Amino acid sequence: MRPIRVLGGAFTVLVGLFLIAPVAVTVASSLTATSYVTFPPQGITLRWYAEVFSKPEFLSSFALSAVVAVAAAAISAVVGLAGGLAIHRHRFPGRAALEAVLSSAFAVPTIVLGIGLLQWFAQMGLASSPFTLLLAHLVLTVPYAVRLVLAGLAGLDRSAEKAAAGLGAPPFLVFWHVTLPAVRGALIGGAFFAFITSFDDLTVALFVVTTDLQTLPVRIFSYMQYDYDPTVTAIGTLMVLFALIAVAVIERFVGVAKLFGANEDHK
Repeated sequence: MRPIRVLGGAFTVLVGLFLIAPVAVTVASSLTATSYVTFPPQGITLRWYAEVFSKPEFLSSFALSAVVAVAAAAISAVVGLAGGLAIHRHRFPGRAALEAVLSSAFAVPTIVLGIGLLQWFAQMGLASSPFTLLLAHLVLTVPYAVRLVLAGLAGLDRSAEKAAAGLGAPPFLVFWHVTLPAVRGALIGGAFFAFITSFDDLTVALFVVTTDLQTLPVRIFSYMQYDYDPTVTAIGTLMVLFALIAVAVIERFVGVAKLFGANEDHK
């Protein structure tokens, strides 16, 4: 069995290297001293990171993406919790249709959603703004939150809720002290996915932004059409760093294992 374990370990290492290679190339290319993207880098410099912070358009786009992503995460968590509880515990007219809509959101290509949202906003007379961008991203993020909350509720033992209610606790306290802690991991996971989906979205945002209002992915896409210097790889490296910080914060306060529903062994 030892050769099989060795081959399995080698295969795992190769897969890991394959996944890490694009990020490593991006990081290394952002340090090159040349005025064009090259790998391996020719010289080491931090000039291109200074270029990023010297361009106000990139800073404003980052701020817009971050604010919209935070708002999308918060709203998706609240709507996901309410929608998940409603679908899981109640029977009401249109329940099956609501579940079908939430499921179909994963199957519809984002470019189709972008075109549809553009036409809908035009018919409603809504001009491009952070509000319309947030509405567009909620179409992408809310289904994730609802599905994760439903998954959390599926494994919830309601005996604790019934016991709390039987001891005289009002419904709000039962929800606050029993139900909410039980689905906290799924709720935070839905918010996390909503934040990442909103922050990284390009396809839908292309249809609902303007030249004066661009998210960071759209700004990078537009910049690469005319210039392809190491500033682009520097921004990519900063986005990777931003994602790592977000994961580190979640691990510190929640735990990535708990976020995805893994059970930990307690001694």
